[in-house]
Amino acid sequence: MQMPWNRWYSLKSYLKSALWTTPFLSLVAAILVKRVAEAFGNWAPEHGLWVRGQAFFRLAPDEAQGMLDRIFNLNLSFLVFTFGSLLVAIQIASGQYTPRIIATTLLRDKVIRWISGLFVFTLLWANRTMVQLGETHVPQFQIFLTGCFGLASLVAFLLLIDYAAKFLRPVTLVARVGESGIHVIESVYPGILRGAHAAPQTAPKRKWSLLSWGSRDVVAAAPSAAKRGAPDRTVVHQGTSGIVLAVNVPALIAEAKRADCVVELAPQVGDFVAIDEPLFYIYGNAGAVDDRRLRELVAFGTERTMEQDPLFSFRILVDIALKALSPAINDPTTAVLAIDQLHRLLRWVGLHDLHTEEFADFSGHLRLVFRTPNWEDFVHITFREIRQCGAGSLQVARRLRAMIENLTETLPEQRHAALREELNLLDRAIGRQHQFAEDAALARMADAQGLGGSVRK
Repeated sequence: MQMPWNRWYSLKSYLKSALWTTPFLSLVAAILVKRVAEAFGNWAPEHGLWVRGQAFFRLAPDEAQGMLDRIFNLNLSFLVFTFGSLLVAIQIASGQYTPRIIATTLLRDKVIRWISGLFVFTLLWANRTMVQLGETHVPQFQIFLTGCFGLASLVAFLLLIDYAAKFLRPVTLVARVGESGIHVIESVYPGILRGAHAAPQTAPKRKWSLLSWGSRDVVAAAPSAAKRGAPDRTVVHQGTSGIVLAVNVPALIAEAKRADCVVELAPQVGDFVAIDEPLFYIYGNAGAVDDRRLRELVAFGTERTMEQDPLFSFRILVDIALKALSPAINDPTTAVLAIDQLHRLLRWVGLHDLHTEEFADFSGHLRLVFRTPNWEDFVHITFREIRQCGAGSLQVARRLRAMIENLTETLPEQRHAALREELNLLDRAIGRQHQFAEDAALARMADAQGLGGSVRK
């Protein structure tokens, strides 16, 4: 029986952020590779191979036992230290940055996961080799491999210390969130805005697309929702209340084409939907639609993810900036680092065509209405909360102004109105926050560094 798409998506999302998956794979790999190594170790001497190696690496039983004990204990200590440090890092990141960064960045880091897997692999390998060790029998080839894996684990542990120290820096975390946000924007809004000039070398390589049909011909202009009138039927959410994580857009289009109707997804990705709230609106031929099939094409969860949610990366960065600007932390420089990535994301969004809410099949008939955030949504989430909390900071006010001026210069004219409104609000907030005219004048100077960069005359 085939697993429904929403369950498969939830399972895949869970495995990406689960800490036990890589150690479990290492356990399986240790069992399989160990069997192969043992077979080779028994076969090689019988065929004249490894004779010199056996003499060179020959260890007495007590020496081999001591070596295996040290490697086993070292890797056990490495594992305890790694997972203990990771728990501390999660607490620090949650308290100083934002809890939203844990599942999206910390738990999905491949370097930490694979190094932990190496520790598990070496630990199990050393344990199995100790079992093979007898009073007179010493498997020299297995001892040699255990030493190699032990040395690799030691080097990996030292690299992990250096990597973790750099990984937990604010600049690294916000840069990773920004990079993930760029990929999501590319997938949700594949079309470049008419009149925009995006530098090809700055565009990330798109790993997947929201449509995944390999063709942009499925995106077509269609009548607005107002012309469709009231829906013929409403499909409500059943099961468990949750947040919309992702939608299988191609399958929804195919289902709407099969039923010869128009399907509109009531919430957008990132919205919380309670039981019995509207999930789909059906226009035309509503009786041919399979409600269960439609529900299976929407994945729900308890926490937002980035895969199809372009606003979530903005939300994370804004939360980091707000936490940095809180009186308890008071770190405007970290807020400026977050604003740097918001500037990068907002510019990339502004260069893309955001009107991809209506999808047609290959014949050109409207099949799906799938709402996505518009330009004003991105502008509001970028500026409003940070301005309210940080207008009194010279660094934040100057960096926000520099971002607005740069985006006004580099984005098409149709993006300027929302930016001018934010500039006006920023000026008014500065006038209210700074009682000295000299401070207000300094706060109104654009500075990409926040405070300390050259001031343009």
